[in-house]
Parts: sequence; structure tokens; C-alpha cells
Amino acid sequence: MADLSGKVALVTGAGQGIGQGIAMALANAGAAVAVTGRTQAKLDATCDAVAAAGVEVMGITCDVKDPLALRDLVQQVRAQLGGIDILVNNAQEVPNGKLLDVSDEAFQAGFDSGPLAAFRLMKAVHPIMVERGGGTIINLASSVGVRWDMTGYGAYAAVKQALRSLTRAAAAEWGDVGIRVLTVAPHGKSPGLERWLRDNPEEGAAFFRTIPLRRIGRLVEDIGTAVASLCGDEFSYLTGATIPLDGGRPISTDGVQPFAPRQLTPPEPRKF
Repeated sequence: MADLSGKVALVTGAGQGIGQGIAMALANAGAAVAVTGRTQAKLDATCDAVAAAGVEVMGITCDVKDPLALRDLVQQVRAQLGGIDILVNNAQEVPNGKLLDVSDEAFQAGFDSGPLAAFRLMKAVHPIMVERGGGTIINLASSVGVRWDMTGYGAYAAVKQALRSLTRAAAAEWGDVGIRVLTVAPHGKSPGLERWLRDNPEEGAAFFRTIPLRRIGRLVEDIGTAVASLCGDEFSYLTGATIPLDGGRPISTDGVQPFAPRQLTPPEPRKF
């Protein structure tokens, strides 16, 4: 694992799931961690888990759709922890559903909580990272953005693809001041996914068969540790890329089970 001692990380949407796993992994690597979310009780649980690593931690309730709240968030983290070296944009309201079923309000909330919040935070931490000689920004996207069959996922995919564009632009524009920007597209065993697997066991079994590694990523050990490693000096020449942490799942397997055993029909004997 990377050594992030002396670094300060800010993770949004860290009250549970992937955000919480990333916060814990960053702490295990030695970084001081600020976590934010909308529910204080969930943040308290994350802070307790992070503190067990022996690092400084702070939790701040924040609605990432509120630009003033984001400004205050960055100022509080800087004042208490001394700066920001790592920003993880994980918070996201999900506008799932077929296009005719997704309301304007849900679609707007997806953009406000995802790419617009990330855009604002990226600009807010930029001068702080410049002062500290550089930094790393991780934007959380999704493999849903490259599905062949977008049925039911079009609005969500549009939101997540916008984050990939921000990553590429910031990587190109800010590389000369030492700021690296990456997108991570994970399959993590979040509470939402666990509920889906529990409620849809047959679909879940078929889904697992499309993953070569045959499992969903563990939040800390697989997703979080990978993100922490990407923030380390070992990856100092990597920027602008999208990293798929998905167990090798192909992007064109919608509706099929490519890794399930197949019955092959033997060829007809050739006649000469």
C-alpha cells in the first residue's frame, strides 16, 4: 500500500458504502481524513472506523448540492487539518429509470450532486493543492456509462460520463502544477448492491457469471486500497485515465452470460 503519511484527504459521500471504504483505506495508508455526507449518525460510524487507524479524522455534514456548503466544507478542512492533498468525489444521487420515468427534478439532482458538486470542489481545492506542491483528485464514475444496452440507465450514465469529461479536462489543464486527476469506475459491495442481490437472487447469480473474478469488490480491501494506491507516489505519472475496478467485467455482455459453460455442437464430418 502507498504511504500517505502527512497527506490530508477529503472524501464526499463517505457515510457508507464505497465512500466509507475509501476513507478507511486512506486512513490505513496514513492520511488524515475528512469525511462528509448528509447523515450525522452515518458519518459518526465512519469517523470511528477511520480513527481506529490512528489518524486524525473529522466528519462534516454537508449537502453537496449547496455551493455555499461546499465552500464552507473546504475552509473547515483546511483550517482543522492544514490543507487538502487528496479529493475523492464520491457523493451522488442516482437518477435511475427509463427516460420517460425519470423526472426533470431527479435528473437535475443527479447533475447537481455529481458532476456539478465535483466541479465546484475541484476548483475550490485547486489553490490549496497548488500551495502544497500538487495533489490527487479521484472522481467516481461507473461502468454503466459504457453499457451497450442503456435501458433504464441513460440518465445515470449521462451524469457519470460528465465526471469523466471533467477528469480529462482537469488532468490536461492542471498537470503543470502537479495535480493529477483520475476517474475510478468500481463494482463495490455497497448497501444498495447488497439489497439488489438479496431481492433479485437469480439476476444476481447471472450478474456474477459476467465477472471473470466471480465476485464483487470489497469496499476497503479492493476498492479503497486501490484508490489509496493511486494517490501514492508510485502512480505519480498516471493522470487523466479511467480505472475500471470491476473484476474484469466486459462492457458488452448485457443480456448474456459469456463465462457460463456452453454446450458446443460438434461439427459435421467432412466429406471428401
